[in-house]
Amino acid sequence: MSLIGPSPERPQFVEQFQEEIPRYMVKHQVRPGLTGWAQVNGCRGETKTVEEMQARVDHDIWYIEHWSPLLDIEILLKTIWQVLPGHDKQAY
Repeated sequence: MSLIGPSPERPQFVEQFQEEIPRYMVKHQVRPGLTGWAQVNGCRGETKTVEEMQARVDHDIWYIEHWSPLLDIEILLKTIWQVLPGHDKQAY
C-alpha cells in the first residue's frame, strides 16, 4: 500500500464490481493508497449503489491516467485540508 493511490476494495466485492462496472480492474494494476483522487473529490466511505462505485472507479482511472508527483502533492494537501476540523463533514 502507498500513501496515495486508488482506494482498495474489500475482496468480497471485487468479483461483483468487475462484472458490473466497465474497466473496474484497471484500478487493481497499481498499488492502493490511503488517500486518493476519488477520496478528495467526495467518493469515499461505503458505496451503496453501483453508480457510487462507478464514480469512484472513474476517479481512480483518471488518477492512474494523469499521475504525476505534483498531482500526488495536490491530493495530499487536499486530504490534510479535508480532515481539519470543520472543513469537510464527510471526512472520517
